[in-house]
Amino acid sequence: MSGLLQRLRGRGWRITSQRRVVAEVLDGDHVHLTADEVHARAALRLPEISRATVYNTLGELVSLGEVMEVSTDGRAKRYDPNAHHPHQHLVCSGCGTIRDVHPTGDPLTGLPPEARFGFTVSEVQVVYRGLCPSCAAGLPPV
Repeated sequence: MSGLLQRLRGRGWRITSQRRVVAEVLDGDHVHLTADEVHARAALRLPEISRATVYNTLGELVSLGEVMEVSTDGRAKRYDPNAHHPHQHLVCSGCGTIRDVHPTGDPLTGLPPEARFGFTVSEVQVVYRGLCPSCAAGLPPV
């Protein structure tokens, strides 16, 4: 059973066949799928699953804090199941591929207290941008 499914079971979330397949599609490292990609992969496993069910399930998972919505550069939202482990994102400016990265150090050190305008900072989001190896080489993305 996937880590996401285990957490959802532990929370008492009712696991239907549709919810199970969405959670299974999202399970894994560096998974940042759009809702349409989740639907396409889920439909391979459960052909009768509707797009509305996938969207509703993704919305529930985001509301539960089990999945994060990631938006970059006006592209379609992507869904990241790595919601319980602090990380940042590395985004390809060419194809939009997103990878989780774990930089060392405290990102707040880059913003000294005198530059915070009195804010109590509770969260930092850093996005690293560049070209993936395929885009940098002019190859089609993998």
